[in-house]
Amino acid sequence: MNQNFNDFATVLKTMAKHPRVFKQALMTLPSICEGFLFSKEFKDSDASKIAEGELSNPLLDYFRNHHTGPGLWKWEHYFEIYHRHLSKYIGKKADILEIGIYSGGSLQMWKSYFGEKAHIYGVDIEEACRAYEADNVSVFIGDQGDRTFWNSFKKQVEGIDILIDDGGHTTEQQRITLEEMLGHLRPGGVYICEDVHGNFNKFASYAASLVNDLNSINRPDSLLDSKVTEFQSAIHSIHFYPYMVVIEKNLISPKKLSAPKHGTEWQPFLKGSF
Repeated sequence: MNQNFNDFATVLKTMAKHPRVFKQALMTLPSICEGFLFSKEFKDSDASKIAEGELSNPLLDYFRNHHTGPGLWKWEHYFEIYHRHLSKYIGKKADILEIGIYSGGSLQMWKSYFGEKAHIYGVDIEEACRAYEADNVSVFIGDQGDRTFWNSFKKQVEGIDILIDDGGHTTEQQRITLEEMLGHLRPGGVYICEDVHGNFNKFASYAASLVNDLNSINRPDSLLDSKVTEFQSAIHSIHFYPYMVVIEKNLISPKKLSAPKHGTEWQPFLKGSF
């Protein structure tokens, strides 16, 4: 009941503070429903069937060969996503933060995957997880849903290249962690939130709403030049996978988004269009 009240209060607050945004959000509801229906009724054609098979993946190999020692529990399809977004850090000096230590197995996996130049930080609410500290592995005890904890963490850890949220999995914890830590990721950094389960998951909806700013256009001077927002300057892309959201930061921040025209021959019906 309290959560429903809080959700309703958020809606009213947005409506009062940003009435235009609220109207635009309301107008997207039919598209959201149409997209949901399309996905439920989707049938792939035989021509587009993907051949079965697996590419080489050291993370998946590690997982499948890990039969003893600290427990390691992951959805198997995560490993292709990890390797796609994180392989650029293999053998590099990098700071990796994983929220949710559990039985310590993933800390060892990341250490093996990234190599000796990487430093792994683990965050967990359980004091017993301090036992997993080791060379190049630091453990912080705290609640990821507590902004005060993150403020303290950021004072002690200068910056992060990779953040993997495998913590408490509640929407509030995931949202607060993103809001507090996305800005603490270095340029080119990768933010991963795991276990985003279920239809109309609230964190997935929250993350999807970030696309609105990523797609915003502000062109006061030229039709084909758009001044970037602070969010566009920092964020390169947002990716959605089954049960996972990945956000990548820009390595170099763009000053504007442009669509210059090249060439001398154009279709007649485009004359005077731009």
